[in-house]
Amino acid sequence: MNVIVKNIPNSVTCLNLFSGCIASVAAFNAEFETAAVFIALAAIFDFLDGMLARLLKAYSPLGKELDSLADLISFGMAPALLVFSYLKLSTFWATGFLADYLPYTAFLIAVFSGLRLAKFNIDTRQTTSFIGLPVPANALFWIGTCFYSLQHNINPYIIIVLVIVFSGLLVSEIPMFSLKFKNLSFKDNYIRYLLIAGAVVLIVVFGVSGLAATIGLYLILSILRKGH
Repeated sequence: MNVIVKNIPNSVTCLNLFSGCIASVAAFNAEFETAAVFIALAAIFDFLDGMLARLLKAYSPLGKELDSLADLISFGMAPALLVFSYLKLSTFWATGFLADYLPYTAFLIAVFSGLRLAKFNIDTRQTTSFIGLPVPANALFWIGTCFYSLQHNINPYIIIVLVIVFSGLLVSEIPMFSLKFKNLSFKDNYIRYLLIAGAVVLIVVFGVSGLAATIGLYLILSILRKGH
């Protein structure tokens, strides 16, 4: 029975990985809504596996490594393919070199997500908070950005600049708060409550595109919190 209990969090992590694989295939085929659903589902499983590991006290070196590998697919490769498909389909490109090769800059998302995850695994400073943008947050930003771009036909050069900026944020030294609640006290968690309230408003007003604005709000609150 103990063996079964200890492997429950790892099983949920595998569901994260499985969802990420489906999201990657959907994104490559430019099925943006399906990809977004499965990236979001992967994020739910990513939250649940950590929660279950804490509740069941089922921590293991295997679980830590498996979690990072799953996150790289679900929140690194899948959003990279989402952006790649958008750039390939963009009508802004002239034919030739730019249209053929610039879309591949989207895979910087996967590369820097891998660097971010590797850094997290060896950085003892990130036990209760983050240094640099977490990869799930980055993935949510790209879901929102892609949906906004599809609706407004955003210039692909803007997307490429954002890819570079957010790749840098993944490995930056900017302290960012975790969404994990140790208690429900407003005093201890006011910044988390502010983010949740802002996210609700932004998603209600802007729909899926509001995810990108929510991550922007997360960055702003993290920077403001650092200044206090």
